[in-house]
Amino acid sequence: MPHTHISRDDRKTIAALLLGGRHNLTEIAAHVGKSPSAVSREVGSRTDPDGTYRAGSADGAARGLRAAANGLRRKIVPGSEALRAVEDGLRKYWSPEQVVGRHRRERGAALVSPATVYAYVWRDGRELIPFLRHARKRLHRRRHGTKQREMRREESKKRRIDARPEVVEGRSRIGDWEGDTVVGQEKTEHVLTHVDRKSRFLAADRVRGTAESVLRATLRRFARYPRRKRLTGTYDNGVTFSAHEELEARTGMEIFFAYPYHSWERGTNENTNGLLRQFLPKGTFFAGVTQRKLDRFVRLINTRPRKCLDYRTPEEVFNCVSD
Repeated sequence: MPHTHISRDDRKTIAALLLGGRHNLTEIAAHVGKSPSAVSREVGSRTDPDGTYRAGSADGAARGLRAAANGLRRKIVPGSEALRAVEDGLRKYWSPEQVVGRHRRERGAALVSPATVYAYVWRDGRELIPFLRHARKRLHRRRHGTKQREMRREESKKRRIDARPEVVEGRSRIGDWEGDTVVGQEKTEHVLTHVDRKSRFLAADRVRGTAESVLRATLRRFARYPRRKRLTGTYDNGVTFSAHEELEARTGMEIFFAYPYHSWERGTNENTNGLLRQFLPKGTFFAGVTQRKLDRFVRLINTRPRKCLDYRTPEEVFNCVSD
């Protein structure tokens, strides 16, 4: 039987069954789902002096014991080294992090955690609140909701795939790209891939797994192509593509995003990444893959006849004069 504390409702049930006088402790224990020994200890230790077990007084006694136990576990108590260090530091207008960090530096061990210092100030040391830099703010107040608001704000800036021109869906022109990153085994090294939807032409660049690195590589890559061959880009929702506004401004491309977890909306790119995995299988550490080696892999893919192109190569279609 799993251990759980006896609740206030349990105590009400125990009191009512005892008052009826028709159930023993074993039957009462089965009724509330506790062990007989737990119910026996509860009744034996919390019965009033007149011999009656009352739910209200028993629950009050249990709360008192828990409060006392919590007090024993507190690390910042009157007369303690922790209290002296905390008060001395805070009165110098040090932050709780600085108080704890300084003690760790001088003594080689953490006194308490910054969270414990904040909890003490707001619970028992309210006279120290004016010494906090943000005296009117509770600990971690900004944590709740702020990240969600930022994410919603960023999401609202994205142009979703539904708004993409119909011509992009029809694959009737060169210059509509899909982009993603292939991640190396070390997680920090990536290969940035762009695939033209009509020609299936692949461009790939070694990058770090950051938005800044991806932006720089994308700008360098598309600077090689004429304006008529860089019209739109469709990406996934990774943070590596968070600099999309600057990318639009500097390339003139319209940037769109697939919906989260809808990888099939960038099926051309996903399929081509699979082709690249022939040369860079999962588990490969990309730190040893130079751009020159990557270019060789890409050329092998771009010069491979494709059935969907009537057995022309992506390179031939992409470089076709009529396009």
